[in-house]
Amino acid sequence: MTKLATISGLLLLGLTAPAFAGNDVTQDRREVRQDRREIRHDTREVRSDRREVRADLRAGDRREARQDTRELKRDQRERRGDRRDLRQDRRDLRHDRRDR
Repeated sequence: MTKLATISGLLLLGLTAPAFAGNDVTQDRREVRQDRREIRHDTREVRSDRREVRADLRAGDRREARQDTRELKRDQRERRGDRRDLRQDRRDLRHDRRDR
């Protein structure tokens, strides 16, 4: 009876393996879309922060400009991290497609 159970289990695993492999590609695609969305959002924030810094400097408000510059640098760092994640997710997707 144990041999039959072992063979049945292996057969079941062999049949479901392609389904699990497809999930990797689907998950990687989802992550790529999410990373692109985050990059677009961060890009909008960077543009807004740049406008605020320029407006503050024109108005002569250096303290506010310094604070906005800190926000700008934080948003740029976040965008760089999102771009790094996107590159990694694209690489994962390429490898998953190749391994099919």
